[in-house]
Amino acid sequence: MSGLEIERKFLVANDSYKSLATSSSHIKQGYICRERGRTVRVRLRDGKAFLTIKGPSADNGLSRYEFEKEITVDEASHLFLLCKQGVIDKRRYLVPVGKHVFEVDEFYGDNQGLVVAEVELSSVDEQYEKPGFIGKEVTGDRRYYNSMLISHPFCTWVK
Repeated sequence: MSGLEIERKFLVANDSYKSLATSSSHIKQGYICRERGRTVRVRLRDGKAFLTIKGPSADNGLSRYEFEKEITVDEASHLFLLCKQGVIDKRRYLVPVGKHVFEVDEFYGDNQGLVVAEVELSSVDEQYEKPGFIGKEVTGDRRYYNSMLISHPFCTWVK
């Protein structure tokens, strides 16, 4: 899949998403390149592997170009050796709400305690229903980018 990715990101206010989720999966991802505005990521999810390239954000972090290609698990294992610093470890819950699906990520390791939700949209002004578990919007806040959580993990934030 490739094209323009348009999404909004939120902090999660409570764990009611778990009972609403239709599925969940464990995700491990690392970053080969994390330059400002450009990332190259390798991901393992549900026994499948993907290589993803993302471009710079536009619209205050609401949209960015994304290219993703499925690769073999063996290829991903080799690419993980090129990843900088560490990996992101999380569980993703898929929560249908109205005509959208919210992806809720519950982080582990150095990012334990952080839970964020994203909803993908077809346009920057598309309307969507906000479920009760949604908290403060953090779209465009770089601290919440997975690529930033590698070098500035949630456990180091002043709370």
